[in-house]
Amino acid sequence: MPYVAVTALSHPGLLRERNEDSLVAGPWTLCATVTESPQTLMFPFGSPVVVAVADGLGGHPGGDVASALVARRIAACGASMSDEEAVHDVLDACNRAVYRAADDTGGGLAAMGTTVAGVVVRPDSLLVFNVGDSRVLAAGPDGLRQLSTDDSPALEPGCRTTPVVTQCLGGNTAYTPVVPHITTTPLVPGTRYLICTDGLTDPVPPETLRQLLHDHQDDHIAFELWKAAITAGGPDNITVAVVRVVGE
Repeated sequence: MPYVAVTALSHPGLLRERNEDSLVAGPWTLCATVTESPQTLMFPFGSPVVVAVADGLGGHPGGDVASALVARRIAACGASMSDEEAVHDVLDACNRAVYRAADDTGGGLAAMGTTVAGVVVRPDSLLVFNVGDSRVLAAGPDGLRQLSTDDSPALEPGCRTTPVVTQCLGGNTAYTPVVPHITTTPLVPGTRYLICTDGLTDPVPPETLRQLLHDHQDDHIAFELWKAAITAGGPDNITVAVVRVVGE
């Protein structure tokens, strides 16, 4: 019987004092904390399975609070995220919830925010969604492809990355609506889907990611991706989730 396998890891990196990333896999969440080793979870293939990461906005107070709030809400709503409209509604509700939570602190967490990126695994297709610069990548027979859309300004000449995001959940002192990126793509046999924060994709170039995903099995790949980010300096929190449908 087919099942959805998710191998995940979250770590603060080498330069940050704490982890402000959060992770969702089905009803399971890992919020602003650390996994010393990759965790593998398996879910029945058939009902929607949501896997997502949220990266608390750096330079603003409460990034860990915002990412955890979004992760828990997505986990609670995951079974209902069965089509693009439902995903949009959940992300809109997450955005509003971040602003409400910031207001409830009396200004102490004003402008807290978070990115989000993830997938919903369905029997015949994959829903891909994101707000911000966390990413969803597909590693399959045709190489490595980015399925998400970065909310980032144009890169400066000679630069591969930017720390600036053009939209996120929360992140402003007054409520600002978001336009989530949501697409539907076929489930491709033999493909692994990588959902990650920019603590992986900023320091580790795409060709290295492609090679690691090609060379390592599911039970090792999250660790190898983390190790590559650490070897590259570990400048930010690192959260990765690798998703594959087994027994297709």
